[in-house]
Amino acid sequence: MKFLKKLKLWHKIVIGMVLGIIVGLVGGESAAYLKPLGTLFINLIKMLIVPLIFVSLVVGVMSMGNDLKKMGIIGGKTLGLYLLTTTIAVTIGLLFGTILKPGKGVDISTAGEVQTSQFPGFIETIVNLVPKNPVYSLAQGNVLQIIVFAMLIGIAISLTGEKGKPVANLFESMADVIYKLTAMVMQVAPIGVFGLMAWVVGEYGIGMMLPLGKVIVGVYIACIIHIGIVILGSVLLLGKLSPIKFLKGIISPFTFAFVSTSSSGTLPLSISAAQENLGISRKISSFVLPLGATINMDGTAIYQGVTALFVAQAFGIELGFNQYIIIILTSTLASIGTAGVPGAGLIMLSLVLTSVGLPIEGVAIIAGIDRILDMARTCVNVTGDCMVALVVGKSENEVDVNIFNQESALK
Repeated sequence: MKFLKKLKLWHKIVIGMVLGIIVGLVGGESAAYLKPLGTLFINLIKMLIVPLIFVSLVVGVMSMGNDLKKMGIIGGKTLGLYLLTTTIAVTIGLLFGTILKPGKGVDISTAGEVQTSQFPGFIETIVNLVPKNPVYSLAQGNVLQIIVFAMLIGIAISLTGEKGKPVANLFESMADVIYKLTAMVMQVAPIGVFGLMAWVVGEYGIGMMLPLGKVIVGVYIACIIHIGIVILGSVLLLGKLSPIKFLKGIISPFTFAFVSTSSSGTLPLSISAAQENLGISRKISSFVLPLGATINMDGTAIYQGVTALFVAQAFGIELGFNQYIIIILTSTLASIGTAGVPGAGLIMLSLVLTSVGLPIEGVAIIAGIDRILDMARTCVNVTGDCMVALVVGKSENEVDVNIFNQESALK
């Protein structure tokens, strides 16, 4: 017990993940009995998502005061970096899809039908940003509408001035309470990770990856390259900070993202790591990270590129230059409306396939390995969120470099 108390949270999460893999391999389908452990933990995380996003954004916007110009500058930097890295990500995915040709030799006729939700168009997504009923949006967990409502509330509180201070104090106190609750929930993360990983390995095994090995390899290699070159390169060149220390600082959210496959679910860990390990101020982290969990989908964009080419090749359809451009634009813009929850990328894929005239039935094959692909792309999504928060924070002098360089602070 003393040994466990000395371990940092990410150590415990890694141990839980490794034990889960072992139990899954040994127990096979029987490991499904451990899934409730993971389900309970995911439910705890989902319980935190809406209040955490809402309160964090309100506090983040309030902390900028009534300086709307500064808020616009920070928002512009954040959105610009998110869209730029997503565009690069889908291009990398298309490159690896072209090189590896994952769809060659795949028997598409064995695929069954998959039910997918209809993905809203870009214009519809913009129109739906403003909630008709914010209470309903909060209850339904409509993250985009929650973000817009929270930002407007934060701006209104700041502009109200002295009379708005009691409300501002209330939200700041609520934020502290939610952060404390988050810390409490995170203590049971290793148990939840153990249950989830045991179920995934027991359910899918190692053999199921072989028929679609090229897709899995392509997505994973592309994700690694995107992290290594684009994300860590941005930390070094734009943030002028150590990429190694950056990775050490985010290892807890990175590990949990791999297992949970939820950018939104990883948000509590991301905010904690950003503030405590990377030294990013609450003002920046509370604004940039909740936004990134919704609109920054670098890993999902990589997945779109590889899998779209997989479907085209599997059906024997040649794509032209114009269709490649459409895939890049569609994947980038659609990422704004993709929820940071498990499986959302599969719905987004149906939109990308439709945009270039590819058979929607191709989603059926990808669905079989989507969970495995989701692990890699969620890691990239979360890592990209933290990078943008760090770079934006550094540009605004909102990063405590001493905390960033203090390895003993890592949790």
